[in-house]
Amino acid sequence: MEASTKAAVGSRVRAAEQFSRWKIVGTILGPTVAVALWFAPITNEAAAHHAIAIIAFMIVYWIFEPIDYGITALAGCYLFWALHIVSFATAFSGFADSTPWYMFGAMLLGEAVVRSGLGLRLGYIVIRVIGVSYSKLLLSIIVLVVLLNFLVPSGMAQIVIVAPMIIGIVAAFGLQPLSNVGRGLFIVLTYACGLFNKMILSGGASILTVGIIHQLTGTTVYWGQFLMAYMPAVVVSVFACWRLILWLYPPEKTELPDGRTHVQSALAEMGPWTLDEKKTIFWLCMAVGLWATDKLHHVRPEVIALGIGLALAFPKVGVLRARAIREINFLLIVFLGGVLSMGEVMLHTKVLDLFSGAALLPGVVTLFRSPFIGTNVLYWGGVVYHFVLASEFSMLSTSLPIVIRFAQAHGYNPVAIAMVWSFAGGGKLFVYQSSVLMLGYSYGYFKARDLLRVGFYLTVVEGVIMAFLVPFYWPLIGLHWLQ
Repeated sequence: MEASTKAAVGSRVRAAEQFSRWKIVGTILGPTVAVALWFAPITNEAAAHHAIAIIAFMIVYWIFEPIDYGITALAGCYLFWALHIVSFATAFSGFADSTPWYMFGAMLLGEAVVRSGLGLRLGYIVIRVIGVSYSKLLLSIIVLVVLLNFLVPSGMAQIVIVAPMIIGIVAAFGLQPLSNVGRGLFIVLTYACGLFNKMILSGGASILTVGIIHQLTGTTVYWGQFLMAYMPAVVVSVFACWRLILWLYPPEKTELPDGRTHVQSALAEMGPWTLDEKKTIFWLCMAVGLWATDKLHHVRPEVIALGIGLALAFPKVGVLRARAIREINFLLIVFLGGVLSMGEVMLHTKVLDLFSGAALLPGVVTLFRSPFIGTNVLYWGGVVYHFVLASEFSMLSTSLPIVIRFAQAHGYNPVAIAMVWSFAGGGKLFVYQSSVLMLGYSYGYFKARDLLRVGFYLTVVEGVIMAFLVPFYWPLIGLHWLQ
C-alpha cells in the first residue's frame, strides 16, 4: 500500500509540473484583465464597473489556479474592501453566512469517519454483505460510495478510504492494475465519487449551491428535500454505473479466489469495534436522522452539521483531537465564504442586474417555458460550460448567481433552475475537470481514454434522467419549474 501511495504522489507531482506553464499564464492574465476592465468604458456605475474588474480577476485565477481557490476568494474580498468598492461588512459578508460553517461541520464528520477507521470497516462490511464476485464487487463499490456520501463530504477522502480495498482485491484476483477488473473497479470508484455528491447534500458543490440559493432568494433547501428530489436519480445511476462497467470491462476472472476469506481476514485484522468507531457511528446516525426529518422540526441542515461536528471534537464524547482538526482544509471554508461575499457584492453593486435580461441567454427564454426542453438546454449548457471552467467550484461560483437571477427575471423557479445547473457539473469526460478525477487517475489503474468512454455514456444517461425527472417527478414533491 505504501508503494502505491508513493506512486500516486509522484504522479500528482508530475502533473503539477506539467501544468506549471498554464499557471504562469494565469498569474499574468488575471491582473492584466482586471486592469484592462478597470479602465474600460463598461458602465456609468463606478461601483459596478470596478466590481466587474475584480470579479474578472477572481474568475481568471479560479480557471488557471495559480494559487489556491481559497486564497483567490480572500484576495477578491480584500480588493472589494481595500479599493472602496463596498464596505468591509459587504466585502466579507459571506463569512457571516451559514454555508461555510455547514461545510466545516460536514468536514468534521468526514474527518471522524476517516480517523476512527469507521469508513474502512463499513467498506468491508458492505462487500461482505453484497458479495465478492466481480459483478457484486462493482455493485459493492458503487453502494459504498453512495453510503460514504452521507458520511464523508469529500470525494477525495472517499477515494482514499476505498482505494486500498480495491488495490488489495485486484491483487487477490492475481491481476495487473490495468486489467479489466482493475480498470472497472477503479474507474467506477473515481467517477462515482464525483457523481453522487451532486445528489446528496453533503459535498462542497451541493452545499455551495444551496448556499447561493439561500443568499439570493431567501429560500432554504432542506437536506431531506434535496435527497428526495434526487432519490430516483440515485437509484437509476447506481444501476446504470453497474451495468455500464460490466459491459465496457468484462472481467478476466469472474470470481475472487477465497474471496470471503480475504474480506473476513481484513475485518479480523481490524479487530473488534473500537470505542471511537462506536462514538462516530452514534453521532453520524444522529446527524442523518435529524437531516432526514428536517421538514418536521425545521432545524436547518447547517445547524445540525456544525452541532454534530463540534460534538465530535469535544473530549470524552467525541473522537477528534486538536491535531486532526488543524489538518482540515480550512481554505475550502474560506473559498465558500469568499464566493458568497462575491455574490453579495454583485447584488450590492447591481452587477447582476447587468446580466439579468433576456440577452444573457438569447433565443432560449421561450424554449425554457417547456420544462422538458428547458431542462435539456440547461443541463447540456452546464456540461459545455464545465468543459471551459473545469472546476465545479469555478463553474458554480462564476455562473450560478447569474443563472438564478435569470430565473427570477423570467418567472422560473430559481431553486429548480439552480439544482439542474449544479447537477450538470457531474458530467465529466476529462481528468482535468476535477481534483477527484486527478486523484483516482494518479493510482494508475485506468487511462484517460477509459474516463472519456465512461464519462460520455454516464453524462448522456444523467441527462436523460434529468430530462424526465424535472418535468414529471419534481412537481409531485412541490418542486415546480415555474414560479
